Amino acid sequence: MVLADIKNSPKVIGTKQVKKAINKGIAKKVFIALDAEPHIIQPIKELCRLKQVEISMVENMDSLGNACGIEVGSAAVALINIEP
Repeated sequence: MVLADIKNSPKVIGTKQVKKAINKGIAKKVFIALDAEPHIIQPIKELCRLKQVEISMVENMDSLGNACGIEVGSAAVALINIEP
């Protein structure tokens, strides 16, 4: 999936929301910005490994934010399954 596809997919944006989605079991794939602070993204990477959620690294926070249709950068985004 390319970054352009993120905008129209169900998602949560930001580290807190991404962690919640992973813990709830609704995260399908997590995108993490390479330029985000290591202490911010490391817990998300570990949680993804524990819960077996696919991780995709993105060049920077600005491109991840743009892909989501927001005007600020984002350290992490999760594509989610919509609950019935």
